[in-house]
Amino acid sequence: MLVAPADSKATAKIAPNFALASLLGGDGHLAMANTQSVPAGKYGKAALEKLGAWTAVKDSIAQAENVRAALLLVARGEAPLGIVYSTDASAEPNVRIVATFPEDSHPPIIYPAALTKDAKNADAKAFLDFLRSAKARTSFEKQGFTVLVKSASST
Repeated sequence: MLVAPADSKATAKIAPNFALASLLGGDGHLAMANTQSVPAGKYGKAALEKLGAWTAVKDSIAQAENVRAALLLVARGEAPLGIVYSTDASAEPNVRIVATFPEDSHPPIIYPAALTKDAKNADAKAFLDFLRSAKARTSFEKQGFTVLVKSASST
């Protein structure tokens, strides 16, 4: 998601070669999670590259330690725009969603969970079973996530 401070008047339509740099103004920065090491930053950079906007903004990126830190830069008005996950944007009342990146502009965002063959913690299987439960599914969906596997109780 492309987000702005809640009181911002910024508007955008995300499409190939959209004018993101002009939305930042002369000295504004685009808040993003680190594009080299943080998944949200990697997805954001991939989307901007695919859409042809990366070259124009790459020197105006305010790289943050993680997606929540990038979100905070926008929420505090320290950056006019940021790229964050929709689930994070919906949890922060001091930002508003300006536009949504097309699904095909970045790799799919998936959070896998699995039990490793060497898992030694007795609670690991119970935790994985909980993640697959209908109760967890409801909670994930309430927070804006799409659950890709059926709940254990519905299989």
